[in-house]
Amino acid sequence: MQQPFALGGTRRHPFRRHVRQVIARQRKASEDGDVKLFALSFTAFFVCFYTFLL
Repeated sequence: MQQPFALGGTRRHPFRRHVRQVIARQRKASEDGDVKLFALSFTAFFVCFYTFLL
């Protein structure tokens, strides 16, 4: 016996209907984090390079 195809989630598994739907939050793209990471990496390189010279 074939059942008609239904759109929109009306025909879902009972467990799936019971569990609440989780919607992911969108993260804001921040250029500030990239600049801080670059500055930290740049500084770490020179600290390591200076340490090897001593």
